[in-house]
Amino acid sequence: MAGKYRQRGISMFTLLFILVVLGAVGAMVLQAFPSIVEYQAALKAINRAKDEATVAGVRSAFERSAAIDNISSIGGKDLEVTKDGDQTVVSFAYQKEFHMFGPAWLTLKYEGQSHRGR
Repeated sequence: MAGKYRQRGISMFTLLFILVVLGAVGAMVLQAFPSIVEYQAALKAINRAKDEATVAGVRSAFERSAAIDNISSIGGKDLEVTKDGDQTVVSFAYQKEFHMFGPAWLTLKYEGQSHRGR
């Protein structure tokens, strides 16, 4: 009689494997999350800075916002400021690397551009 019924559930090995995978993914997310928040702050800063009249003014306004929002990955000198008609377009690109373990690294590449219009 007992042979007719299959056991259900997961084995201890499977549970351990799932926990290890979730732990590794969680460690990556914990390391990447601050850089994602910094990227969002940089986007807001360039959208505020694009209203300045000169390139130097845009960079200076970005530096002021960067000091307030703790943006350390890029500075005003890293911004690309161009004109599109009568509007100023500010963009940037950078990458962040995080050491995971042994020879493994996590590389995140960020690019951003100011919104058109007001």
